Amino acid sequence: MIRHLLIVGAGDVALRALPLLLSQYTVHAMFRQSARAEAWRTLGAQVFMADLDHLVPQVLPEADVVLHSAPPGNGGDSDERTRALLAVLAQRPKSPRRIVYISTSGVYGDCRGERVDERRPLQPDSDRGRRRADAERQLQDWCAARSVALVILRAPGIYGPGRFPIARLKAGMPVLQASDDVYTNHIHADDLAAICVRALQDDAPPGVYNASDDSEIRMGDWLDAVADRFALPRPPRIARAEAQGRISPAMLSFMNESRRLINDRLKRELGYALVYPTVHDGLRAAQLARELAHPVEGKR
Repeated sequence: MIRHLLIVGAGDVALRALPLLLSQYTVHAMFRQSARAEAWRTLGAQVFMADLDHLVPQVLPEADVVLHSAPPGNGGDSDERTRALLAVLAQRPKSPRRIVYISTSGVYGDCRGERVDERRPLQPDSDRGRRRADAERQLQDWCAARSVALVILRAPGIYGPGRFPIARLKAGMPVLQASDDVYTNHIHADDLAAICVRALQDDAPPGVYNASDDSEIRMGDWLDAVADRFALPRPPRIARAEAQGRISPAMLSFMNESRRLINDRLKRELGYALVYPTVHDGLRAAQLARELAHPVEGKR
């Protein structure tokens, strides 16, 4: 029997998952801009145009499973896009069997560098974190009322080819000095894509998972590692007291949160084995790929 997958928020991570998804589903991908849709159509996905901010019920195809990776809007503490999506899905004759939602580890807020598992109460400090927490609550209530399996993936900083902070390093943006620095968490984009594929499978246990790698690294050390790997200057270090006037409010909000995610459930219950267990593994792979694509003359 052909199964139908609806992707809401067809971005980079979902595109990385697409080859595996096409082997298992008829994939329907939602886009706001037709230019981005063409690559998906070429690969074999069924694409359609829709806007979560002005969603028309008739445009959504029937789906057995849903991958929801669309970000919330920019205002307020609630995710009105998720609310609109669920309202339209509620009008369908049949609910999907399963929904997978890519959330953020920002829902935990600042944990002062403590190790954090999925049982940690949500205390988001930022508007973006509060909107994601609201989306999680909406999905949990909606799915529980309809006996729909729900998997929430709390993803931290996503990195990989095309997603390294190269522009930031080239701009010379500062980071906090070691005594003020925060722990930051990461997941390679290819790992997150594969985790989504696993979470969509019928035998994947529903629940909440920290979709993070094994790294325990501070933000400044992460940026130093990227700079070293790509032969760029390391970012300058400054005291937290200086940061207010030299770092953008958006970036400063990330520097106000420190936590170390525990990913035991991801590995034990979801059964996922990380391809890139640490950021250093991901950086080595990126460097090797660059060397293979641009070999040095005479080097074997």
